[in-house]
Amino acid sequence: MSEDDVRAQLTTPLASPAFPRGPYRFTDREYLNITYRTDPDALNALIPAPLKVTEPLVRFEVMRMPDVTGLGDYTESGQVALVEHDGEPGEFTLGMYVDSLGAIASGREVAAYPKKFGRPALTVDSDALVGTLDYGSIRVAVATMGYKHSALDEAEARAELTAPTYMLKIVPGYDGKPRICELARSQISDLTIKGAWTGPARLHLVPHALAPLADLPVLEIVSASHILTDLTLGRAEAVYDYLDGDR
Repeated sequence: MSEDDVRAQLTTPLASPAFPRGPYRFTDREYLNITYRTDPDALNALIPAPLKVTEPLVRFEVMRMPDVTGLGDYTESGQVALVEHDGEPGEFTLGMYVDSLGAIASGREVAAYPKKFGRPALTVDSDALVGTLDYGSIRVAVATMGYKHSALDEAEARAELTAPTYMLKIVPGYDGKPRICELARSQISDLTIKGAWTGPARLHLVPHALAPLADLPVLEIVSASHILTDLTLGRAEAVYDYLDGDR
């Protein structure tokens, strides 16, 4: 294999890459989102500058993805903080737990999503929509919502899913120091809302040393949504370089 051939590769292993080239198209991507108020000091301790917290709000989300081009069928769960960057509202991804190696590798390498392995699930239990997250053998989150109790305005659902998303991309060099340390931004624009609902909701988080969702305690449920979509993820771009002064 020539040097040009190596440079043309997306990722390793060369004989069987961990994930294919995107863009990745999601069909029937289903969300359970619960937004809640949390402790402001605990939240501010996790938000990197230059992002700012204007209100101590966090969203717990479970996303069921049965049909993704190149990546197949998987589920992920995450926790995002509502933030502001240069006066623009957005969200910062605190952590994501995913049951697919390809989705973990592509999310971290191609973009900057802070993904690690977990076992999320999104199911209907009688008259409730239920989202769960297991880390190893421990259940660390249980979210419940009344199933399709009320229609959610499509504009509100669209605004929730198309807010700018910020992530940290940190890649170490061989000396152990960061080779890449950037704040990245992405935004969904290619989106079709196929259904959106709201209803009563509850969220229970269990403390865990390696899946610390409960470090941001649930003080008040603010809103909940159940949204069915088709979409394509936006391309991530760097908006702030933490190493710029060191070069």
